[in-house]
Amino acid sequence: MVEEIEKNDKKYYKCESCGFFYEGKEIAEKCQAWCDEHHSCSLEITKHAVKI
Repeated sequence: MVEEIEKNDKKYYKCESCGFFYEGKEIAEKCQAWCDEHHSCSLEITKHAVKI
C-alpha cells in the first residue's frame, strides 16, 4: 500500500519500498508492486517520480 503525503496543498503518493514520490496514486501503486515483486526499481516507472 502506498503512503499519501500532502505538501503545499498537493497530494503525493510514496512507494514504501523504494521511497520515490509520485503525483498519481496509480503509478505509485505500480511502483510498489514492481519493487515488492522484483526487489528493484523499474526505469519505466521511476521516470515519473517527482521531487518534493
